[in-house]
Amino acid sequence: MLDAVRNQFSLPHLFVAVVAAFLLLGVAVPSAAHASDGPLQRALERFVARDGGPPGIVVVVTRGHSVDVRTAGVASFDTRRPIRIDDHMRLASVAKAFSGAATLSLVSAGRLDLDDTIGKWRPDLPRSWWPVTLRQLLNHTSGIPDFSLEPAFRDALLASLEVAPPPRQLLAFVFDKKPSFDPGTRYRYSNSDNIIVGLIVEAATSRTYEHVLERRVYRPLGLARTSLPSGPYLPRPLLRGYEIADDPPVDVSELFAAGWTWASGGVVSTPGDAARFVRGYVGGAIVDRKARAAQFRFIPGASSEPPGPGANAAGLGLFRYETRCGTVYGHTGNTPGYTQFISATADGTRSAIVSINGQITPDRDAAAFAELRRIYELAVCAALR
Repeated sequence: MLDAVRNQFSLPHLFVAVVAAFLLLGVAVPSAAHASDGPLQRALERFVARDGGPPGIVVVVTRGHSVDVRTAGVASFDTRRPIRIDDHMRLASVAKAFSGAATLSLVSAGRLDLDDTIGKWRPDLPRSWWPVTLRQLLNHTSGIPDFSLEPAFRDALLASLEVAPPPRQLLAFVFDKKPSFDPGTRYRYSNSDNIIVGLIVEAATSRTYEHVLERRVYRPLGLARTSLPSGPYLPRPLLRGYEIADDPPVDVSELFAAGWTWASGGVVSTPGDAARFVRGYVGGAIVDRKARAAQFRFIPGASSEPPGPGANAAGLGLFRYETRCGTVYGHTGNTPGYTQFISATADGTRSAIVSINGQITPDRDAAAFAELRRIYELAVCAALR
């Protein structure tokens, strides 16, 4: 999310102008020098040492009650301290898995149905969108254009980085656009989908989306260090995110308000909470069997953004990743300052998450991203071995 404005964010003079103007798993992350050796650890150290690499990377691998944390690099250029499992960070599009969790929890409770339409719950949205179903929003087959790709959105964002409009207004950038194909006939990743999902959740519950996340996702899964802020500031301790295209890298951790991405990318969490979330979410802790069965129907070849390891396929609020070591389910994300990957086995007993404090995508640095995908697969293999 927000990768569409990366060119603006990569301008050093913009950063100069802008910058001027809960520990659940109970352990701190060891530094790379003290972490156990192996292919994964060596890969992490090579990655942060490469030209254009991020300041730091953390991998959390869980197998049952065993938690293995690997790091390389630093959480902050200023303090030079290692990354910890309780450091807060932007989850970027991993937030879409949270909107999936909240929605499927409501489906399981009978408050929503996957065949409910936009017209039923949000008749205030464009009439051409009304036939689109909740299922099509969650698996990105709605055809509704992505608001974050619109030039007017980028202009509005740059004009008011620290104060975001109300969520519905984000969609106003594409109110004049019809679905680009018949809903349900094609796959196209769109940040608009999850904004609409969040608005439907609010209409169905008469509560704010943030309240529903707290009640139906954070509390049941024990996520004490996860939140959806509206402004630019993140809780402490902080894994600082950097624009690594600049030399030297510029701290963009709190560059823009989370409200600019809301249900599509605004969630803030920690490596520890991210691991706890993906195990519970993928493992079915907050959904019933019927909703889970629908969630695990996948569209082959439909990739998350950016792609995860192995062969990707899209389900409802999550993706399937078929790797050489086995299959996991989860989500990826990227935003200025951060790139994320979360995954777990279908039963939720094993998981692998990878977080870096720099934005690396195939468009920005194809070679670096290919190396990052190899790290994703090494982390998955460590979880499944």
